[in-house]
Amino acid sequence: MNDRKQIHLVVNRLAVRHLAGMKTLRNLVIAAAFLVPAAAKDPRPNIIVLLADDLGWHDLACTGHGQHRTPNLDRLAAAGMQFTDANAAAPICSASRAALLTGRSPARLKYEFVPKFETGRQKGPWPLVTPDYPTELPSDTPTVGNALKAAGYATAFAGKWHLNRHQGRYLGWRPGHGPESFGFDHCIDDLGAHPYSYGGKTPPPVDGDSFPADRLTDGAVGFLRRDHDRPFLLWMSYYQVHDPFHSRCADRIAWHQARLPVGADPKRARYAAMVETLDHEVGRLLDAIDATGKAKDTLVIFTSDNGGHPEVSANGPLRGSKWNLYQGGLRVPWLVRWPAVVKAGSRCADPVIGSDLAATLLAAAGIDPAQATDGRSFLPQLEGRAPESTSLDRELVWHFPFYQPETGFEKAKRDIGVNDFAVSQTRPQSALRQGRWKLVHHYEGSRDELFDLAADPSEQKDLSRQEPQRAAAMRERLFSQLSDAGARMPRPRP
Repeated sequence: MNDRKQIHLVVNRLAVRHLAGMKTLRNLVIAAAFLVPAAAKDPRPNIIVLLADDLGWHDLACTGHGQHRTPNLDRLAAAGMQFTDANAAAPICSASRAALLTGRSPARLKYEFVPKFETGRQKGPWPLVTPDYPTELPSDTPTVGNALKAAGYATAFAGKWHLNRHQGRYLGWRPGHGPESFGFDHCIDDLGAHPYSYGGKTPPPVDGDSFPADRLTDGAVGFLRRDHDRPFLLWMSYYQVHDPFHSRCADRIAWHQARLPVGADPKRARYAAMVETLDHEVGRLLDAIDATGKAKDTLVIFTSDNGGHPEVSANGPLRGSKWNLYQGGLRVPWLVRWPAVVKAGSRCADPVIGSDLAATLLAAAGIDPAQATDGRSFLPQLEGRAPESTSLDRELVWHFPFYQPETGFEKAKRDIGVNDFAVSQTRPQSALRQGRWKLVHHYEGSRDELFDLAADPSEQKDLSRQEPQRAAAMRERLFSQLSDAGARMPRPRP
């Protein structure tokens, strides 16, 4: 182990001891002084989380999209590690975001859907009664923000929260339930350049290759430019690329429209321009941290909250999209840059899930990740070490006991396809993955599907009849895991 890592581990362990009950900070400082030169800075990394909204796993040039131009995210991938089997903890926004922040599964959190303006449950002519909508994430829920703030980090949150009932406007933060109540001291509540900000009046297009001004990124850049005397956490939560699909970048829209297949929905070109706008804003943040001279010791993680939207995102060859538990609804991009630790241009095929993020960030900061109940730190992979256990013994669990879409469900396609660019009917379901095997359990009719993802990544061949014992064992294990988490279940309508 090199000297820097040794110092990093010792100081962080001392910090953890201090937080657990050391009498004074003086003890920590004196002990650290024997190992760290007086002029040395805190060896713990700065942390930047970049979270996109509804960005599909295949929507970046570096993840294989042949048309989207994403130079900034491509350089982020080239400078670090790309995880090629990264999965959201849920196929829908708020549930996934709760898992990312806490390291706990949506089933355990009882946060499997999105909150509404009012409490209640889904109303529809459906065979099953769903659980009530989630409301506010309980204020005593441990989060990454709480833990890093307690460990001395400066903490900031910018953008989309979506973990409370809407206050005043769609996605409005609710007083006492926003990020300021979960360990974030500096909070930026702005819609940026997303169409949500238009207020009913669409601004004029921007010229050529330029992009519209974005106050959300401006605020985050301002935080990065501060003279921080301690490590910081910036959780940057973009509204891009969620619908409504609109962009002021008219020339970019035209460029993409000319390259779409004949008859393709024009909104796909508008979406492509939104992807490029997201890339531009990420680039501004990367440039800002590079300009501070702190990039080497800053851990940057980019991902998305769920699979791509079915109308615009090409999730193939994976089946499905946002809202369902097929791979297209779960797979997300996952890029990590940390020049002091992570080898540039590296790739990792180990499966990771959204709840792993919290465990990893805590471990990187020298904090016991035990509070991330359902997550597993991938710090060993970042450091080029073998993980504590192999991917073969990794179980991933998902739980979505709701119907989607809520509006127009009866008009949506019954079958969930591959790259059909159409909204399909998602019905209450849960899933378990064990290595290459994946079981999807449908609560209507208590029906199972079993897939071999290695041989059938598109989930087209249900093997539950050919492998009844495996399917039964996986179903039992799935229900056991959900029971342990205290999962809320759909029930038959009276």
